[in-house]
Amino acid sequence: MEDTKIIENKELNIWEALIPVIVLVILLAYNIFFKDGAWLGDYSSHYILLIGGVVAAIVGLFNKVSVGTMIHEVWGNIKSVIIPIVILLLVGALAGTWVMSGIVPAMVYYGLQILNPTVFLAASVVICAFISLATGSSWTTSATVGIALIGIGSQMGISPGMAAGAIISGAYFGDKMSPLSDTTNLAPAMAGGELFNHIRYMSLTTVPSILITIVIFIIIGLTTGSSAAPSDNTVINDMLLNKFNISPILFLVPAVVIALVLFKIKPIIALTVGALLGGLFAIIFQPNVIKELTGAATLSGGAYVQAVWDSLLKSTELALPDFVQNNTELSDDAKGNLSKLLSGKGVVGMLWTVYLILCAMVFGGVMDGIGALSRITKSLLSMAKSVFGLFASTVASCLALNITASDQYLAIVIPGKMFKKAYEEKGLAPENLSRTLEDSGTVTSVLIPWNTCGAYQSGVLGVSVSDYFVYAIFNYISPFMTLLFAAFQIKIKQLGSKHLIPQ
Repeated sequence: MEDTKIIENKELNIWEALIPVIVLVILLAYNIFFKDGAWLGDYSSHYILLIGGVVAAIVGLFNKVSVGTMIHEVWGNIKSVIIPIVILLLVGALAGTWVMSGIVPAMVYYGLQILNPTVFLAASVVICAFISLATGSSWTTSATVGIALIGIGSQMGISPGMAAGAIISGAYFGDKMSPLSDTTNLAPAMAGGELFNHIRYMSLTTVPSILITIVIFIIIGLTTGSSAAPSDNTVINDMLLNKFNISPILFLVPAVVIALVLFKIKPIIALTVGALLGGLFAIIFQPNVIKELTGAATLSGGAYVQAVWDSLLKSTELALPDFVQNNTELSDDAKGNLSKLLSGKGVVGMLWTVYLILCAMVFGGVMDGIGALSRITKSLLSMAKSVFGLFASTVASCLALNITASDQYLAIVIPGKMFKKAYEEKGLAPENLSRTLEDSGTVTSVLIPWNTCGAYQSGVLGVSVSDYFVYAIFNYISPFMTLLFAAFQIKIKQLGSKHLIPQ
């Protein structure tokens, strides 16, 4: 990513650069507010991104940009997300075998014994922050404990949007602060700083942001936890025990995955091992589940292979036990939530998200190819007349790139390259730029539905971005916190200074 070339087009003016963005925003707003997200069917967002890409291509043709240039950038964008797409598909496979093997149901079963609605949200933030800090990956955190916490919260009567917001807030705190994180290494590299100086300086804004987030979730828990309407825990526990052999030994699989990440094993390998171990544990501990999935009267080698293969690739679902189906005290919604505990995504369950990411890369690639991304960033940079204006322009640039380029790495790389000299000219240490890139580029990516991060988290947790947006508190407090520090000249580090001093 550090070698990413920024394409400039001197003939493109700011209004031409904004035309595709305006079209995109108008169509998305129309789809959401007037058509309930179903204007063009289940793939409305996908088609709108492609329409935005076509509009951008037309603008490029009017400005003498060759089709070959645009295609080259689109292909470059698509190549850059091949690994994330493979990871996303593996998460679907892992989720499928972890349900069939009883791992996720066991997490829910024991989680309901330990947590309660009042502390659940704040505890979720802390748990996910710890896991993400240790692994350096918000994606791994969501794919492991995140999936289980969504299930636990649902059975407590806590909305999936609230639970997802708490999970994402904690996961992105750890992702930002971990020296193992790719974005935490990328930001100081682009700004010309040093990793651990960057982390120490970033803690000045990040720690207050996460503390505020935890306090808000504690308040939400105190005000809504007691009024939550959970399903009867006895029914949930009975259902899980009826369907699965629940045992703490099942936690060995997620422990292995987390350990592999901690030992810096590539995520693709770690998730593949996790998915296959899930299938192995299903064979060992859940023969009744395999019988139900395959419909086999007696188990054989073929039945085991078919069950594991289906859970890896297909969306699978176990039937609710009769005593749940016939329970007249449970609403249809409650039964639907219980059904989710018995269903796995598989690779197929992630294809909608994969298609969304590919469409976003087409839009972002064309925007980059016609020089629109560079033009938008330069216009924001030209507005930076003061120190605060420079910080504000950086934040705005990162947000704009997350929306238009649909990728958090580009939202760090492009502003990092464009703004580095401006920070130096104002006598500001590189930590100021690297912190701002993380406070606004890394964390806000998950708030954009078509951004790779927003699409990933939504697909893995099964919660739309619009549902968790309000509750991803840490993610939208962070850019405001960095602007607050800039506005009041709090701990602004001067170039060449070893200490944090006000400017």
